[in-house]
Amino acid sequence: MTKTKLYALDFDGVICDSAVETGITGWKVASKVWTDMPQDIPNDMVDLFRCVRPVMETGYEAALIMRTLFEGVSPESLLESFDKYLRHLVHRDQINLERLKLRFGETRDNWIIDNQDEWLEMNPLFDGISEKLSQIEPRNATIITTKQERFVSKILQANMISVPAERIFGLDRQLSKPQILTNLLKSHPDHEILFVEDRLPTLFNVIDDENLAEVKLYFADWGYNTSEDKQQAAKADQIITLNLSEFAEL
Repeated sequence: MTKTKLYALDFDGVICDSAVETGITGWKVASKVWTDMPQDIPNDMVDLFRCVRPVMETGYEAALIMRTLFEGVSPESLLESFDKYLRHLVHRDQINLERLKLRFGETRDNWIIDNQDEWLEMNPLFDGISEKLSQIEPRNATIITTKQERFVSKILQANMISVPAERIFGLDRQLSKPQILTNLLKSHPDHEILFVEDRLPTLFNVIDDENLAEVKLYFADWGYNTSEDKQQAAKADQIITLNLSEFAEL
């Protein structure tokens, strides 16, 4: 008997093109931490940030990326040695990461309070995503993301997409994506779990966990990934690469 599909979907880079909003929020936070930065973001900074976005895992890192770019590090250098540059910055300036995470969320909250329509406009869904999600039974959709859940809910609601709050697993849960997938396997033994993710290292982490061998892995090539990521994904037997039109048929 064919199993019911359970869609486990990353959010940023799979459902939502949040790069512009994340970059601007990152700049706002960075300009509060480092007061030598202007409050208004220079025109070219969002484009530079978008180049680096494929190696960013969690939103608060946008503030560190923006500071590093402001100091003159090239996007190419950041892509090549992302962890090294961020560790150096955190150590040099004694950055409290928990405080930075809170400040990032608060900055988003304040933007929403001041101008929710503008904030939502900066978080468009990728083409065809709304139609695809509307075809999936809400109980068969799960969001697995490093974004804070309240922001995911606001964007989905604004696009009239129904995903129950208990089906959104975000930063607030403090669980890794492999942990969440493990829990889904246990709680949905009669379902076929399809995990769609645009970040290749995350998919490799799932492959490395032998308990997740039953999860079907899909690489979203429309998201935040590099040409090198695409080449590596194509060579991985356990990963199926999808474009947007193929995702619509999944």
